[in-house]
Amino acid sequence: MHIRAGGLNLGLVLAFASMATAGEARARYDATITRTAHNIPHIASDTWQGVAYGVAYAYAQDNICLLAEEFATVAGERSLHFGPDGKTLLGRGESDNLTSDLFHRSQIDLPRLRTGLVGQAPEAQMLLEGYVAGYNRFLRDIGSDGLPTSCRGKAWVRPITTDDMLRLNEKQMLLASSLALAAGIATAAPPGSDIAATDITFPADDEPRLGSNGWAFGGDATTDGRGLVIGNPHFPWEGPARFWQLHVTGPDGYDVMGVGLAGTPIPTLGFNRDVAWTHTVTAARHFAVYSLTLSPDDPTTYILDGKPVKMQAREISVPMPDGAPPVVRTLYSTDFGPVVTVPGSGVQWSKQLAFALSDANAGNQRALDAWLRIGKARNVADIASAVSETLGIPWVNTIAADREGNALHADITAVPGVTTELVEQCSTPFSSLVATQVTLLDGSRSECDWRAGANAPINDLLPAEDQALRVRRDYVTNSNDSYWISNPRDEYRQLSPILGPHSNALSLRTRSNFQETEGALAAGRMDHARAKALVFGNKSLAADMVVDPLMTLCADHPEVAKPCEVLGRWDRRFDVNSKGAYLFVGLWRKVMNRPDLWQVPFDPQAPLTTPRELATSGAAGEALIAALSAAAAELEQAGIALGAPAGDVLTVRLPDERIAIHGGPGYAGVLNMQEGREVEGGLVPRHGSSYIQIVGFDDDGPVVDAVLSYSQSSDPASPYFADQTRLYSAKRWHRLPFSAEEIDAETIGEPLRISE
Repeated sequence: MHIRAGGLNLGLVLAFASMATAGEARARYDATITRTAHNIPHIASDTWQGVAYGVAYAYAQDNICLLAEEFATVAGERSLHFGPDGKTLLGRGESDNLTSDLFHRSQIDLPRLRTGLVGQAPEAQMLLEGYVAGYNRFLRDIGSDGLPTSCRGKAWVRPITTDDMLRLNEKQMLLASSLALAAGIATAAPPGSDIAATDITFPADDEPRLGSNGWAFGGDATTDGRGLVIGNPHFPWEGPARFWQLHVTGPDGYDVMGVGLAGTPIPTLGFNRDVAWTHTVTAARHFAVYSLTLSPDDPTTYILDGKPVKMQAREISVPMPDGAPPVVRTLYSTDFGPVVTVPGSGVQWSKQLAFALSDANAGNQRALDAWLRIGKARNVADIASAVSETLGIPWVNTIAADREGNALHADITAVPGVTTELVEQCSTPFSSLVATQVTLLDGSRSECDWRAGANAPINDLLPAEDQALRVRRDYVTNSNDSYWISNPRDEYRQLSPILGPHSNALSLRTRSNFQETEGALAAGRMDHARAKALVFGNKSLAADMVVDPLMTLCADHPEVAKPCEVLGRWDRRFDVNSKGAYLFVGLWRKVMNRPDLWQVPFDPQAPLTTPRELATSGAAGEALIAALSAAAAELEQAGIALGAPAGDVLTVRLPDERIAIHGGPGYAGVLNMQEGREVEGGLVPRHGSSYIQIVGFDDDGPVVDAVLSYSQSSDPASPYFADQTRLYSAKRWHRLPFSAEEIDAETIGEPLRISE
């Protein structure tokens, strides 16, 4: 049997295996799923197809409706099934379904992906084949009537093909690049068009985005001389970008536990017997924007090397519900990539200029190969080789430690081949104006196309030797600032600006990370107990810098006596019992970007301690008092007491229970980042700490404490919908079972053997 995708015979290197016993053919797909506490699946198979077969089946048991909807999304079928005006998450925010469909139908190049699949490692091809088989097996076994209520009887729950997996992988590769500007691509139209551009803006500093904290401690900083990793990724609590725990035992000694996203056939963040790793979203840019000078006679023709070049026009047809005719839009692309527009910014399509986006992760099918190699690693050197040789990691730093006591930070990803020299030679008069948002290059000269200028062997990406790599024996850490500093005693040399800023002010969360990490190590070497205290300390660096001088200012302003009293008593943390935390959030959001906020400006020679010293005199002081008064009024209007415990404000709301959530905004300098969306009387989590792991090693293997903040299942009827959420609320941890003996001791129910 061959799996076919859109007519392409994948071949997949394997015919049926030889006879296992006389008269009996060995099953092509065979896996055993054993569940332990909190419904964590341990999938075992002796083939890569079997591994993914079991993973897909187990994931569908927990999250079938979520994954089925995601397959409809990446196929560009949301309008058909949910209506064109319905809403969905797209990139960094919410979008209508029609815009989502236009993006996915126009930007996912299936013929290219099918061709690229043939060049992937055989193991990766087998994993995709097995995932399709396992997902479809689950649908057959459960039947339409057995599905959860949210997707029972829905047409969008259907068997999948390899094409669906290719689309899903492509979307995940584009999460921090094209997808961030998806609406601007899907609605880009020449001037004079009657197509209304979608209102899209870059995220403000106080809005959630893909983030994280990660630490790797080497043997010089740990109590046992071995490596220790803390992983604290900040990801959405809602939608398909939720982590899911799994443990895979497969061929060639592969034995890895951790988490993956929807549709991932192996763990992409986790540990094996000898190494542990985590990821944080990098500050590097994974696309460049090209400014196109247009022909005065035709806004769909641009000038390249002095000659007119016609844009490629493509009609995108989106099916509609209830038999309505499809919506057809014409979208445009160039030699550099698709045309993009961002209303409200300088990136707009006019009669003189247009802009095109060139994405380094478009068609990136190397990521699965990279994570397979990481999972097989025996030390951080193996991990460094995996990320450097594949250039497959799409948009995250890799932070790792091994049992030998080495700690690694690799900011090596699929980055456009944009060197410092290319930026200097190909900047435009507008490049400096948007430099904090995008890398803008001259699209009138073919020599400025990054795909023709780099010397990397893979798709002309920036080579690994021109990106950042550190290996240390004390520690490295990252909280989404650039490669510049991941250890206060080891500032990295300046690299291409596309890799992020150098010698620029750090975020408050990064500064908090360094200060709290250094403080923890000053008290003693790192171990599991200190790691737990570090990751769940919930301190606010902004509060530590602001509240005391604000209290002095309050003495002269009796009109804000009540909110001042609340903040004066607040413990300056975001624990569930911290009273007044969200009054401070309201104040801080109003003043944090003021240019006159600090008396001491940023100093690149003192990046961990500047800027500092709150300005309280004159207009600056009046602005603080006005902001505090307004923040208090807003809370009271929302029905929230000024001194309400943080865990009464940010909660997970179940029909018969509210679960208090600790953690706070990263922009307030809180390491354990949690941000919520407004609901009546408070907030519910939408983005923040997700899968948290603390991984050390003993003589026998990994020693791991972990918790998945939003739990394994997205089905409200599942007993595993909120069980770990309660653990997280109480700052409790789960010691993960890894060895066969540990798994046996914690097994719940009977193992499930599936094959065909």
